Amino acid sequence: MSLSTHVLDTHRGRPAAAVPVRLDHYDGDTWQPVADGVTDDDGRWTALKDSPQTGTYRLRFGTGPYFTGLGVATFYPEVCVIFAVSDSGTRQHVPLLVSPYGYSTYRGS
Repeated sequence: MSLSTHVLDTHRGRPAAAVPVRLDHYDGDTWQPVADGVTDDDGRWTALKDSPQTGTYRLRFGTGPYFTGLGVATFYPEVCVIFAVSDSGTRQHVPLLVSPYGYSTYRGS
């Protein structure tokens, strides 16, 4: 099982490549870093190949650097998606649809 994300740039109608991504786990007191990287050419990033522990997680997307690299101004320099994993035996996929002035997310499959 794994935890992954897929970032799609709805402004350009294509995957968002080279978006910085960081996964944090909430330990009840503070956020602890788990993994970080950048999306590939298809806008995908896999944080964990093994099952994540149950608990609360946060994906932080560096939308500011992404849009700056395209020469586009953005209202959201960072997008944080906080979600709960209640069954560590299931695949977790958290897609992000992003544009310079809006974003949307959902639980994928």
